[in-house]
Amino acid sequence: MNRRDILKAVGLAAAGTALLPFDSLAKAASQQPNNFQNESFKDVLSSRRKLGKSLEVSAIGLGVQNMSRTYQTTIPNRSEMHNIIRKAFDNGVTLFDTAEAYGPFEVEKILGEAVSFFRDKIVIETKFGWNINQKTGQRLPGLNSKPEHIKMVVEGMLKRLRTDRIDLLYQHRVDPEVPIEDVVGTIKDLMKEGKVLHYGLSEPGVETVRRAHAIHPVTAIQNEYSLLWRGPEETILPLCEELGIGFVPWSPLGVGFLTGAIDANTGFAPGDIRDRESRFSKENLPNNLALVEVLKKWAIKKNATPGQISLAWLLAQKPWIVPIPGTTQMVHMLENIKAEEVKFTADELKQFNTEIDAVKILGERLPANVLQFSNVEAPLKKNNLKK
Repeated sequence: MNRRDILKAVGLAAAGTALLPFDSLAKAASQQPNNFQNESFKDVLSSRRKLGKSLEVSAIGLGVQNMSRTYQTTIPNRSEMHNIIRKAFDNGVTLFDTAEAYGPFEVEKILGEAVSFFRDKIVIETKFGWNINQKTGQRLPGLNSKPEHIKMVVEGMLKRLRTDRIDLLYQHRVDPEVPIEDVVGTIKDLMKEGKVLHYGLSEPGVETVRRAHAIHPVTAIQNEYSLLWRGPEETILPLCEELGIGFVPWSPLGVGFLTGAIDANTGFAPGDIRDRESRFSKENLPNNLALVEVLKKWAIKKNATPGQISLAWLLAQKPWIVPIPGTTQMVHMLENIKAEEVKFTADELKQFNTEIDAVKILGERLPANVLQFSNVEAPLKKNNLKK
């Protein structure tokens, strides 16, 4: 039984059944004239893109967030996660994304273990900002971007990643208690010490980006962005273009939705965040599946999978966009990086956009208690306040 048949069986099961690993392959393959599953993956990801002024990376990266615990709360095999990371590198991937919050700490360790032999040939990006006890890993309420905490976090990151520098360090979320001037000032100190080479912001407020960039150029912004959630198109992408900032979309496959791995009957395991996202509710999901039908049609037309179409569309938006699809499955990782081979002509892209624009997505992209940390503006420094 192939992955698509399994997913179909899962979808027909009672609500609450765990969704199988989903990151790329669409269950609609049996309906497509697609030889993808029989390919030997001899080709590698060859194209490169630039984040900011000088950070060159592969056109598609690898997100390793779920390599210590999947959305379904299962624990992946550690050695197989190492194999996937190494195989990604063998196939041309040079950008690897993690964060202290993933685990916490454990995913950084997994990545560090996997890349030790080729560390100098890749770009590691990781993130700080959640309020995590650095000794115990306990998640505490809220955020913490206090300067002394940032420095402590980075020391731990370097040890876990088995490296002497972080290529791209993001503030995971803007701390409403700490002026961005203090955050960037601390990062500049770490840059002087050679411990950080570039920095970025994740899900930030627009004015916070401008203030940060005025102190030291921001290399990349990392926000959710996909055919399922196009919010960055309103202000963040124009801002990146204006300031010369790269953009790294997280969840570029819509947490599995854009691969065709979710249907109207799919249930989610306890602890799976998608169970708390209203865009996947029983009320909204049937409407939103119209987007997947568009992807399936184009997948047939382009001899690809819906996931590859989704990633190819992102790559076609701007030359400084670098998606980081995550997976815990080797075949899905290999499929994702092949998306760079899917190209749209100008007319095809116009037609595709017309079709997807006709689908109005219903529901919120995140639970309210998570969404509240996005688009936050950092407080002004006291000496910047008008008297």
